[in-house]
Amino acid sequence: MRADEPVVLGRTALQATRLGLGLASLGGLFAPVSEDDAVRTVDRAWDMGVRLFDTAPVYGYGRSERRAGAALGSRPREQYVLCTKVGRLIVPGGDDTQPIWADPPPGVGPRRDYSYAGVMQSVEESLGRLGLDRIDILHVHDPDEDFPVAVSEAYRALAELRARGTIGAVSIGVNHAPVAVRYLREVDPPGPDCVMLAGRYNLLDHSGLDELLPLCASRGIAVMAAGVYQSGLLADPRPGAPHGYPTVPAELARRVAAWHALCRRFEVPVTAAAVQFPFGHRAVACVVVGARAPDEVDETARMLAHPVPGEFWAAARTAGLLPAGVPTPGG
Repeated sequence: MRADEPVVLGRTALQATRLGLGLASLGGLFAPVSEDDAVRTVDRAWDMGVRLFDTAPVYGYGRSERRAGAALGSRPREQYVLCTKVGRLIVPGGDDTQPIWADPPPGVGPRRDYSYAGVMQSVEESLGRLGLDRIDILHVHDPDEDFPVAVSEAYRALAELRARGTIGAVSIGVNHAPVAVRYLREVDPPGPDCVMLAGRYNLLDHSGLDELLPLCASRGIAVMAAGVYQSGLLADPRPGAPHGYPTVPAELARRVAAWHALCRRFEVPVTAAAVQFPFGHRAVACVVVGARAPDEVDETARMLAHPVPGEFWAAARTAGLLPAGVPTPGG
């Protein structure tokens, strides 16, 4: 599969690419990234044909959105799909801080706000940071943080913005598949057009398959799979690596080691298996992977195109690394 392969996102009119670039790293996720590296990373993705970019106000407390706008501002607007999120405002004294951001701007922080007014304010401020007049996909970010308001007021605001043309598609960005299922079932019709699912449909976690992916497939909702490296754990399981796990649970470490052993046996890079696996399910339209330098974009594109034989996936099932019924690429 090619990084630049075009794909229509579900029932929307938006055409993105199979590979999307997640811009959390460019906001300083775990470690700082220079302005020059941020621009060069987006430039490399563009040169490789990537046309899907995902950011959020909370990523570096506005820094990722500003850098996204600076890097994409000279590009033809109709040639790419840009996603951002609502649910947290970046304000002076915001106390919903997150220690994962390196060197965040001083004096400001996130404040959770899923209200109608808060969403409208968030969109206006995001457009200002991005320097754009519209957003292609707007995610309700972590709706479980205030579910009753997120499923009512936040969705009402997004539905209005979609009707006006300020946004092209309504989405939710979740870390837990059951939250997305509940949201899709409880929200007023016609509901979201897309779902970004982080870390719940990959080589280590298949919980997205239980209800969410079949529900999205039945409704024509495009799934964007993120967190395919399990916060970097699959790519670099060494203790102390920047994968978001202070201590890796023993059973999880065992499964990571088993995947690495299987990949060595078939001479398949584990990152190739990880980035390709979600495409086995027909609901998954694209995979969004972060990068903090141009060479990381190159590597992800190579892994997406790397041959992975059907025998590899069959062996993964036999070894108990995948459930018996899980769909796999080419299967």
